Amino acid sequence: QVQLVESGGGLVQAGGSLRLSCAAFGRTFSNYHMAWFRQAPGKERTFVAAINWSGGRTYYADSVKGRFTISRDNAKDTVYLRMNSLKFEDTAVYCCAANSAYSGTYLPHEYDAWGQGTQVTVSS
Repeated sequence: QVQLVESGGGLVQAGGSLRLSCAAFGRTFSNYHMAWFRQAPGKERTFVAAINWSGGRTYYADSVKGRFTISRDNAKDTVYLRMNSLKFEDTAVYCCAANSAYSGTYLPHEYDAWGQGTQVTVSS
């Protein structure tokens, strides 16, 4: 099973930017479609963005379209989430996830591996 480690979270003012990274270990990274999910306190985990194995297809939740960009570097076994124009409601723990079968799925149960998450806090 691939192992995932996120980094790059932190505290940022509304309107600011952050870039999250998710490094993969233990398996061939390019075999996996990747995604970012987030979970705010007291709320369910929700889909943010996904990218297929090659990076040729990307998918976004409506709430982040135009502000967030998902990308990957298969040579570095890393997927990124660039977040611009951050809003207070973007505050959450952000987790990356991997699955070997379904490109672009927004369903958490279809992902095989998860990272521990990184906290993003946006101050208003």
